[in-house]
Amino acid sequence: MELIKVTKKNIEEEHICCAISNNEDCQVVSKKQWLKKRFKEGLVFLKGNVRGKCFIEYVPAENAWCPIEANDYMFIDCLWVSGKFKGEGYSNELLKACIADSKKKGKLGLVILSAKKKIPYISHPKYLKYKGFKLADTSGPFYELFYLPFSENACKPCFMKHIKSPSIKEQGFVLYYSNQCPFTAKYVPIIEKIAHDKKIAFKAIKIESTEEAKMAPAPFVTYSLFYNGEFMTNEILSDKKFEKIVNEKAARE
Repeated sequence: MELIKVTKKNIEEEHICCAISNNEDCQVVSKKQWLKKRFKEGLVFLKGNVRGKCFIEYVPAENAWCPIEANDYMFIDCLWVSGKFKGEGYSNELLKACIADSKKKGKLGLVILSAKKKIPYISHPKYLKYKGFKLADTSGPFYELFYLPFSENACKPCFMKHIKSPSIKEQGFVLYYSNQCPFTAKYVPIIEKIAHDKKIAFKAIKIESTEEAKMAPAPFVTYSLFYNGEFMTNEILSDKKFEKIVNEKAARE
């Protein structure tokens, strides 16, 4: 497999794997606009020359859209290889390229967001442990921060203190999200409309900068839904899944 680095120069010609549609699709537009702004912050997007989800996205941890303290580390935003490529070794190739690039840039190691068990949109802890990653820190309700140090004396990264127990003060549904994932461009407006039509208290807060991301109330800045102050889910909800949650809350109340 050949690895292709997506840059400002070729981004319009290259598909970005997680949103395989034409360049006029709202998901593709939002993701590519987000990437263009992040390239100047050191973000790297490497993808395989295959038609499908096979890529790794990483950035210097100081510029990571995640509330962590990991100076001089490289943060992996996403490592995604779809099931149809299972057994081909593509995940290993992408990770190996990231490690080599990070060492070349003088980084202390890699850091990545995970969880106690496999959940949507979060790297699988079993795979990370298999590749030598170690647990660095934890955050409620299930988040884990893993790191792969390049030397024995490398300092251990950690979550920022304000997200150790994710919660907010606002009542009703409150969604924090960003266009780091292309799917938010499609599905956030859908659940916003459902909430409006049902006259449900709903507020969507879009993260627009690294500074805002660092102060987000939960580790997964891409998508974090709260209800009456409590964290609910990081899964990017479809209309049916959101309506199910709304109905369950209504039944309990």
